Amino acid sequence: MYGCELGEGGYKGGHWQEAYDGRDFLSLDKETITWTAANMAAQVTKRKWEALPGFSEGRKAYLEETCIEWLQKYLDYGKETLLRKEAPAVKVTRKVKAGSDGMETHICRAHGFYPKEIDIDWTKDGEVWTEDTLRESVSPNSDGTYHSWLSIKMDPKDRGRYRCRIRHDSLEKPVDFVWENSASLPVGAIVGAILAVAAAVLLVTGIVLYIKKRQKRDYKAAPASDKGSNSSATA
Repeated sequence: MYGCELGEGGYKGGHWQEAYDGRDFLSLDKETITWTAANMAAQVTKRKWEALPGFSEGRKAYLEETCIEWLQKYLDYGKETLLRKEAPAVKVTRKVKAGSDGMETHICRAHGFYPKEIDIDWTKDGEVWTEDTLRESVSPNSDGTYHSWLSIKMDPKDRGRYRCRIRHDSLEKPVDFVWENSASLPVGAIVGAILAVAAAVLLVTGIVLYIKKRQKRDYKAAPASDKGSNSSATA
């Protein structure tokens, strides 16, 4: 089993591992160009490989040159998929269970993000807090993106001390989220609602007055029809 990685600043990482009968056998230390034996039986092969001229150096060269070259080609071929970034849609919800001694649970949900790697943490006073938390593993969506959530139990009195912190490749920096009480509307929303209701009342009032005026006019014109059908036809 072998693989390579290319990091920021030109960093080149890699690993080369050998197994025998399903168990670890030898692994290459790329920095010292030596092999690490996993058991006594591997010591024989270790000495043999390290004595072969250029054998270990060839493995190191493959990991840092050939493997990196192919990695860059694959990334270019599939960049629309492999290098795409979709920011997570995050929402914090709250629930209180009966008999929970007043404790409440806040659930931080991240949905629709790509790539898969994401860090979701609850912080208390700015520090990562793991006590009374429950995490769901990252799971795939039908469109190729992913979703996950992390919950925490807290005392409502300490609610302001907690934040859900999201780290993802699509975000320039970590972002904090909190539960927002939808029952308390901003002043602008309240004023807008009042104006909307007032407009509706005026509209309904206008319709009612129009109908009454139309009915009154039709009622006054009704006597003209008493002359019978012939008079109506003449008119």
